[in-house]
Amino acid sequence: MLSLLLVSTPVHGHVAPVLNVARHLVSAGHRVRFLTGSRFRSSVEATGAQFLPLPAAADFDDRDLDRAFPGRTRLRGLDRIRFDVEAIFLRPMEAQLEAIDQALALEPADAVLLETMTAAAAPLALRPRAERPVLVNLGIIPLGVPSIDTAPFGLGIAPLPGPLGRLRNALLYRLAEHVVFGRLQRRARADLRRLTGAELPCGLMDAATLLDAIVQFTVPSFEYDRSDLPGNVHFVGPVSRLQPAPIDRPSWWGDLARAKRVVHVTQGTVANADPGELIRPTLDGLAGTDALVVVSTGGRPVEELGPLPANARAAEFLPYDELLPYVDVVVTNGGYGGVHYALERGIPLVVAGRTEDKAEVSARVAWSGAGIDLRTERPAPGAVRDAVRRVLVEPRFAEASARIARDIAAAPGAAGLERILADLVARRAAKEAVPA
Repeated sequence: MLSLLLVSTPVHGHVAPVLNVARHLVSAGHRVRFLTGSRFRSSVEATGAQFLPLPAAADFDDRDLDRAFPGRTRLRGLDRIRFDVEAIFLRPMEAQLEAIDQALALEPADAVLLETMTAAAAPLALRPRAERPVLVNLGIIPLGVPSIDTAPFGLGIAPLPGPLGRLRNALLYRLAEHVVFGRLQRRARADLRRLTGAELPCGLMDAATLLDAIVQFTVPSFEYDRSDLPGNVHFVGPVSRLQPAPIDRPSWWGDLARAKRVVHVTQGTVANADPGELIRPTLDGLAGTDALVVVSTGGRPVEELGPLPANARAAEFLPYDELLPYVDVVVTNGGYGGVHYALERGIPLVVAGRTEDKAEVSARVAWSGAGIDLRTERPAPGAVRDAVRRVLVEPRFAEASARIARDIAAAPGAAGLERILADLVARRAAKEAVPA
């Protein structure tokens, strides 16, 4: 039995896959503690793990990020990304680290598992290996490790093959490091120097490379090819697989079986405050077509959508395990988990997201061939309509998504993570047993 400490920022899309990890590890007989936001206490305890609360300085309510972080709402594009990196990622780092240290002082752990956006991973990794447990990054967003073959993470720019692409990438890394994220990098290095006395040997967003392992919750066919991929990166596939959900079917459920084709549109459970970003353009763009447009508001009142076209149906939540077998195309703002639900079923996508990690997810959808990236968070109705038509008419999109679905089906998921953990802890124990 291993003693494990799981850590996640208090954001639903980050916590949800780690809950699945906790559930698997508990069922396998391991001792699991889960450090995250207070609103997730019941969800953590339902997995059988022990809940540990983040301190107030690192906790917030992700259901209204604009309210939790004043000033965010007026920002767009790179300005929004920079704001989020500083406010949501960087600022809570010290409080996260203190909470982790307190948890480890009360009860040592064989390994600490931190989802990608937990900034405390960096100061932990800068400590001597003998003074810390095994550290594992849980890849709940697209892989962001630097490479000569990829552009810097966060820009949403797909790879460009050959020498020209590598030259472009080198220039973009310099631009990102010194200009786009220059101020944030300087602050991060100063904070880490103060907390650890050590210098960060890489960019802040690259700190995962310092951990013992990066366990990425996807398959290689949905991640960029890297000739210099670090040896500590492991792909296990998504840990959140489609499962029966205790959600009632809406009264219109029978319309799914009668529809010629079904298009599902969602803005997820967090970035859904303004349906005018993607849901409304999809409803308006596909109004009058022969597609049944099915909306999940992610918990928002359906009335906030306004009048629905005759070919549209909506509900706050839907049982995805029952819905997706009917769906021909998913239109989404690019949440990593939701995109993988579609890919698991081999459903092609139309994506329109630019905030958080969504630009990177959207770029990978297009790169993999599984769908179309509209490269905006607020597309015109006509753009959505044209993209949906292309995805329905051109079989290459469904074929690419089906190929990824086969890879997901063959991936080990949380069981693969467990095997990696056992190996890392065993190797650590073997090294410690060798006399100096």
